[in-house]
Amino acid sequence: MYICICKKVTDHQIRKAVFEQDIGNLRQLRNCLGACDQCGKCALAAKDLISDAVAEKRLLESSGILA
Repeated sequence: MYICICKKVTDHQIRKAVFEQDIGNLRQLRNCLGACDQCGKCALAAKDLISDAVAEKRLLESSGILA
């Protein structure tokens, strides 16, 4: 699903950036994917998605599933 329509950034791209590029906030997301820097309507959804993905990543790391 598209999160940032202006930059055509999907939820999958954001989750991948959190897991593979260690993105943890909107500023890092903007720098990495360019999302949330036009109209700003997606910022809240992107922020929530980043938070959820970071929490999931930490859980997987603490359980030894992710190295």
